[in-house]
Amino acid sequence: MYEKFVELLVEELQVDRDDITMEAELSNDLGINSIELADLVMLCEDKFGIQINDDDIRKFTTVGDVVSYLETLEK
Repeated sequence: MYEKFVELLVEELQVDRDDITMEAELSNDLGINSIELADLVMLCEDKFGIQINDDDIRKFTTVGDVVSYLETLEK
């Protein structure tokens, strides 16, 4: 799941692959703003065939937060 999410960040939001780690903060480290986060959520929903609750989005601080969330929905 991590690699799939990294691909989304690199391909869709032009985030530098070298900056992406599980601990990287979406906003502070990767420079993702609220509009880009909304786009990212929609991309994840489309790519993985899931629905992400709006309340859960507020919990997404790091790459690891998102990956862990996606892994729980994938099962």
